[in-house]
Amino acid sequence: MSVDSLHGATHVVLNQVPPFENVNLFETNAALREAVKFNDPGLAPDSLAMLGAMAGSAHMQQHARLANVNTPTLHSHDRFGHRIDEVEFHPSYHALLGAALQHRLHGSPWAADGPSHVERAAGFMLFTELEPSVLCPVSMTYAVAPALRANTALQNTFAGLLASPRYDARFQLASAKTAMTMGMGMTEKQGGSDVRANTTQAIPDGQDQWGERFRLVGHKWFMSAPMSDAFLVVAQTPAGPTCFFLPRWLPDGSLNAIRIQRLKDKLGNKANASSEVEFVDAFAWRVGDEGRGLPQILAMGALTRLDCALGTAGLMRGALSLALHHATHRMAFGKRLVDHALMRNVLADLALESEASTALALRLARAVDRSEDTGVATAEREHEALMRRLLTPAAKYWVCKRGSHFAQEAMECLGGNGYVEGDGEGVMARIYREMPLNSIWEGAGNIMALDLLRALRSGPIADAIAHETRAAKGAHPLLDRATQRLLARVENGVDEIDARRFARDLALVTQASLLAQTAPPPVFAAFCESRLDGAPDAFGQLGASTDFDSILRRAAPQ
Repeated sequence: MSVDSLHGATHVVLNQVPPFENVNLFETNAALREAVKFNDPGLAPDSLAMLGAMAGSAHMQQHARLANVNTPTLHSHDRFGHRIDEVEFHPSYHALLGAALQHRLHGSPWAADGPSHVERAAGFMLFTELEPSVLCPVSMTYAVAPALRANTALQNTFAGLLASPRYDARFQLASAKTAMTMGMGMTEKQGGSDVRANTTQAIPDGQDQWGERFRLVGHKWFMSAPMSDAFLVVAQTPAGPTCFFLPRWLPDGSLNAIRIQRLKDKLGNKANASSEVEFVDAFAWRVGDEGRGLPQILAMGALTRLDCALGTAGLMRGALSLALHHATHRMAFGKRLVDHALMRNVLADLALESEASTALALRLARAVDRSEDTGVATAEREHEALMRRLLTPAAKYWVCKRGSHFAQEAMECLGGNGYVEGDGEGVMARIYREMPLNSIWEGAGNIMALDLLRALRSGPIADAIAHETRAAKGAHPLLDRATQRLLARVENGVDEIDARRFARDLALVTQASLLAQTAPPPVFAAFCESRLDGAPDAFGQLGASTDFDSILRRAAPQ
């Protein structure tokens, strides 16, 4: 062979994995399909299949890449010196956000003809696999929409726009657009999660067609998606923290006095703009009673916390699919990675975690559906309301807590290729940077554990857990014992020092009970034996008797 031939041979690409693209993310996800069928039996899956095809397409993946590498830019003034406080996004951001609204992932479930919360939850998970950053305003719009019921005039004006699938990117008065999104502004520099410590003041300024009008003076340390059409914010009145509707544009067509100071330079979530803002006599309208802002925040936070669990479960599935795809195509030591025993153990363990997280997140979405449905029998509605109150902090805590560990293990399956950003094409690296956010946003782990303690005082919790797990009784001795231990702890009381461990155990028992009803026996058995007989730590430690073939076959994205 000539020297020239040898030089050419060094550039032959061998044993590289083809892109994971043009895959229907719904039709190839057996765990999600089963969870949807279990939680919403009458739901026709056509719209989710359409969303799955879109989210898995190479075309939309390119939009996700471009939206992340071309990050938002703040323009505080125009070239003539006028204050504009406008954030510019790459066109791909608008393409993605438009697709999310088209598939009704925002305020649509609150409309009379909207999708169920389960359908919307499954769609939210599918879209997260494509690009989670743009879902920040989508999630906040979903959470804020029902809160406007506390101001009938605002509800009548904006409810239709908050549910509209016709995205409108124009920066102008919301009532002149085809759809709108909303954000939330709670966190301040001095308080963080302690919203009672907020210092932003609300000064009465008369009354108009939207009710009592106020002028806000203060700041917000985190206000994500500042180009939303309006925000629900908290400010102090003499009666205490109070919620207000704060539009970007005022009814007379002028720009409201919301000054964007800077955009946050975040670890991940790059396509989404998060900002620090100042209010300089910004006009806002009261939503709900004065001094009752905190209960309203908790109600909205419960919905965004659901989305944190859904988002992490979606990211888990995305990372698992990439790992399985890579291991199926990559050769090492004479055979495919997926045929090596240790790799099969890791992949199967990740598959268990992904399916359990999907099952728990969609169960919580069903609780929202059933507790909001006035046509449901009173006893069932009461049970679902208790499970909604209980599972929201538990699911948000445990699913999100497992997310970063999951992403790191999935990245290892790709080796160095998984660690490379690749000008935005390194999706696994993007997932890894995104994972911690859902654990921090809307209340970090300790906040969730404390909220779960409060939930234990909200009703007959032991009876609710017993009722919830009854269908799985006798399915596995480890689950029976774990359930009894959990019920005993509820009866005896849970101390704050034990709250995190209780959140973990409640999530694990609920996940196992759900898998007993929706997953094949090998998946259920492996989950119980690996999670309920000691605390789960590193992935890839399943016992030799595990049915790896069945677990991997169910999880395969092909």
